[in-house]
Amino acid sequence: METPVELKYAKTHEWVNTEGDVITVGISDYAQDQLGDVVYVELPELGREVSIGEAVAVVESVKTASDIYSPASGVIVEVNEALGDSPEQVNESPYEGGWLFKVRFTDLSDDLVDAQEYEQYME
Repeated sequence: METPVELKYAKTHEWVNTEGDVITVGISDYAQDQLGDVVYVELPELGREVSIGEAVAVVESVKTASDIYSPASGVIVEVNEALGDSPEQVNESPYEGGWLFKVRFTDLSDDLVDAQEYEQYME
């Protein structure tokens, strides 16, 4: 499994890339592998206020549907519209083309871990 060291991870398998006061959120390589082939992604509405730990998106695969939780409190400022036509990007490129949404955050979860801790958690 790929676990880029520059990202932070939630134990609910979201990855987080922080740039200034905006985070980009997706699901980890491990999570997409466990879900199987992704067939649909329900993204949050732009402008929606979210809280840490709140379910804000859903990823559906041929096996199951999984809630995606916000690792920050703030406002949704961008969603990956391309996933509407090609949800398989979550499987093919979980850390690039398969990102889910961006949050301009006011508070970031204290429970995010680095790549090494996340890999240990998955063992």
